[in-house]
Amino acid sequence: MKTLRVLPAIAIAGAGSLLAQAPGAEVSLVPGKGSAALSVPMQTVVLLTLLTILPAVVMSITPFLRITVVLHFLRQALGTQATPSNQVLIGLSLFLTMLIMQPVVLDMYHQGWEPMESGKATWEQAFDQGSQPLKAFLVRFVGEKDVSLFLEVSHTARPKRPADLGLTVLVPAYILSELKTGFQIGAVLFLPFLVIDLVVASVTLSIGMVQLPPVMLSAPFKILLFVLVDGWNLVVGSLIRSFYQT
Repeated sequence: MKTLRVLPAIAIAGAGSLLAQAPGAEVSLVPGKGSAALSVPMQTVVLLTLLTILPAVVMSITPFLRITVVLHFLRQALGTQATPSNQVLIGLSLFLTMLIMQPVVLDMYHQGWEPMESGKATWEQAFDQGSQPLKAFLVRFVGEKDVSLFLEVSHTARPKRPADLGLTVLVPAYILSELKTGFQIGAVLFLPFLVIDLVVASVTLSIGMVQLPPVMLSAPFKILLFVLVDGWNLVVGSLIRSFYQT
């Protein structure tokens, strides 16, 4: 049940960064010391607003980004057009993301939401403490060049430690790094299937078989090769291990 409560916990913690822009009275979504709690209707409005951006957050700052890019390239390399369908690939990516991110999200819940819910921390403290596990996760996969780019663009001083980087720098840097990694993995996946396409095209042209497109002839061979080597197990297993071995 705790896992089901994580999403509103993250959403409420995210509200802290928005409310931080408003000077004056200190307002909290959860009753605490020295703060005025928002009314239930206002809490509902804030939560619904934050939940609308939750899909973008899941797609951008989780392994979902790399997994979907790699699976898309894999489908293109196999030449199966719309098989598996987008719904299947997105569903697989989502469940793999939940598996990988579960320890991080639980740490965010314990460090951020629980103290705020019990009144032991304000929403500012909860947001700061709850974002630490997410920062630690993002720092593991961001590239130095990407971080330098956004530090330069935002005119932010380079921190002494990677852990001191803000989410405004880490999130876009992580997205660029994951796109780069996903394209690199996709290019490697393309190579064996490209060799099959070249061989089939050469054979069909040499025997004068121009009535049938080489792509139609190479597709069964690529699918057969992928099945024989247990390709789904290899690809999914490699993707999951890439997030644990870094």
